[in-house]
Amino acid sequence: MQPLNLNDVTKYIQDNIGPFHQRRTASLRELKLTDVLKKKNPYLFRAKNVQTAEELVKALLDAHLSSQEEGIFGSFLEGLAIYVCKKVYGGRKSSSPGIDLEFEKEGVIYIVTVKSGPNWGNSGQLSDMINKFKQAKKILRTNTPLSKNIVAVNGCCYGKTNRLTKNDYYKICGQAFWELISNNDRIYLEIIKPLNHEARKRSEEFQEEYVRVLSDFVIAFQKDFCDGIIINWEKLVTYNSGKPEPKIKRGLQRKLD
Repeated sequence: MQPLNLNDVTKYIQDNIGPFHQRRTASLRELKLTDVLKKKNPYLFRAKNVQTAEELVKALLDAHLSSQEEGIFGSFLEGLAIYVCKKVYGGRKSSSPGIDLEFEKEGVIYIVTVKSGPNWGNSGQLSDMINKFKQAKKILRTNTPLSKNIVAVNGCCYGKTNRLTKNDYYKICGQAFWELISNNDRIYLEIIKPLNHEARKRSEEFQEEYVRVLSDFVIAFQKDFCDGIIINWEKLVTYNSGKPEPKIKRGLQRKLD
């Protein structure tokens, strides 16, 4: 084990937070109105009594960007966790499929899938993770002394859930997870400080692009999905959820009818 140098962590964050902002802005720049309209629930916004094209497009755009940013920033946090563990325990990417991190601490070998937060997966994704833990343990056990324990961990960069599940893996979140991989019970607080590196400049760039995209989307939406200034909800729902008849094979079509 090596003591963690917080200056190294700060430098890593400052060197890698830029790409997060770049990807965030690039994703907005490349976004198409069709992407937003097809992926979000029009019934929800009708139920919320959304009245104007601008109000609807902004709500749809914000919901889309929020879920997208979670994924982009989650990748950054996962990379940071792996970097921290590498510095302290020589952690490395596992050779086992689906395992983000492998390291040894106090005679215990940890295999870890790193997620940004605790509420990340559905039942199918959780089942897949459990199977990958079992596979990784089987592979490791062929080259690991029986005296060493192998512990599977779903490590979450934020949150408070810390428990042993019925499937024999630990779900460890927030401060407890960062302490596990760094031997530092304050690192979860320390990493918040350098995250605003160049944040103001990057935020201004993003906001300029956001205003442009929102304006273009509202004009396009009014042209295609409004009768004057009134939203044509039937047309919007048909676009979002109507049967793609030309693409459905006849046999399947008969089953759906």
